[in-house]
Amino acid sequence: MAREEALGHRLSDQGHHHRQARGEAFVNQSFLCTRRTALSLAGGLVVSLGAAAPSFAAAKIEHLVSPDGIEAWFVQDATVPLIAMEYSFAGGASQDPKDKPGVANLVGDLLDEGSGDLDSKTFHERLDRRAIELSFNAGRDTFRGSLRMLRDNKDEAFDLLRMALTSPHFDTADVERIRSQVISGLRRRTTNPTALAGRKFVEMAFGDHPYGRQTSGTLESVPTITVADMKDYVGRVLARDTLKVAVVGDVDPATLGKLLDKTFGSLPAKANLTPVADVEAAAPPGRAFVPLDVPQTVITFGGPGVKRSDPNFMAAYVVNHILGGGGLSSRLYREVREKRGLAYSLFEALLWMEHSAVFIGNTGTRADRAGDTIDAIEKEVRRIAEEGPTQKELDEAKSYLKGSQMLALDTSSKLAQALLQYQQDKLPIDYIEKRNAIVDAVTLDDAKQAAKRLWGQGLLTVIVGRAPQAAAQPAAAPATNSN
Repeated sequence: MAREEALGHRLSDQGHHHRQARGEAFVNQSFLCTRRTALSLAGGLVVSLGAAAPSFAAAKIEHLVSPDGIEAWFVQDATVPLIAMEYSFAGGASQDPKDKPGVANLVGDLLDEGSGDLDSKTFHERLDRRAIELSFNAGRDTFRGSLRMLRDNKDEAFDLLRMALTSPHFDTADVERIRSQVISGLRRRTTNPTALAGRKFVEMAFGDHPYGRQTSGTLESVPTITVADMKDYVGRVLARDTLKVAVVGDVDPATLGKLLDKTFGSLPAKANLTPVADVEAAAPPGRAFVPLDVPQTVITFGGPGVKRSDPNFMAAYVVNHILGGGGLSSRLYREVREKRGLAYSLFEALLWMEHSAVFIGNTGTRADRAGDTIDAIEKEVRRIAEEGPTQKELDEAKSYLKGSQMLALDTSSKLAQALLQYQQDKLPIDYIEKRNAIVDAVTLDDAKQAAKRLWGQGLLTVIVGRAPQAAAQPAAAPATNSN
């Protein structure tokens, strides 16, 4: 199935404020990646591939090196007979040709549509029979994948992944079927206010930089993508030198090393990536209006953020929790929903990439109250930029973030996702152990400086909805875009 573009998907997740409680890894991943999952449960067997494991707070994380030199962060856990693997290659959608955004996304959609000596139908039947979950993600900076299976099915699961990565078919019938699904999704998005707001925001923030493009492509670009484009992408991006791997589950190190060599060992030794420049998101203030005849107006706001490598990142992360990332306890939620009843939900988060960073928020409101909602958001942003948080707010945020991190890593799948994200963020292998001390070290002065840095310039704001003069009129049915 075609999915929402990465940004649009994240912005449409209104009301799920608890996501930031999962820790910085999960918030960022959900924004940066699109996912296509092949999950099958064979013969009525109900299996939770992210099944709960004992507390991973004391998990021993090993730096495993396979016989052929493939590295992985690994946690051996035999509590449940499952294995979860997350892996990534550098590049992502930033490696799409400038005039053909959407190549990486189509590759992710097609890798499991027939490979090796298996056509698409047979490949998926193999997944069905063994309850194997296999998925691929086209993010802005990485091409990610997941593999989850029962321990007893590990040989077949890893072999199917090997075939998908090394010998995808890209048969014409499969390509055109998936292409039509992507195009259908892009057409629906032309009348989706949240998707339109996300698209306009990245255009405002990043302009002609690769981050300003739609990861899923456009109605103009997707029809022009060829099999040759996809094969070129696979050959340039899926290589061992940028591979990062995280594995959690019921497998011993020696067996895992052999599986990694068999799965990834025949990939090219070195990637051939197009360099991507660092970019600062456009400085606020700025405002854009996208007309769309729908009853509820969507408001997206943001601005330059803090990169994960910045020494002041954790201060920014903590103070952002106070402003908008803390769900029902956040300032924006209290001011916009509880005190004024302007919106049902509101989220705001720090999001970082390899070459830039932003903060971004989203809410929806009645068309005739959009102006009041924007005023309330801007007022609270100005207040925290000028005054910073209180000591009480800082203490409560730190306590919450420390406690929630371990709850966030309560399954093998979540831990594997976190370990991969930590590798991508260039964090040490013992980061989980160090994180609470890093949170504790944030002072009130640190938090105030971070608030001023993040929000002192104001906001980039995108409003999608009906023009103010039409707000009192009933909404007409949206026109269908046939392009």
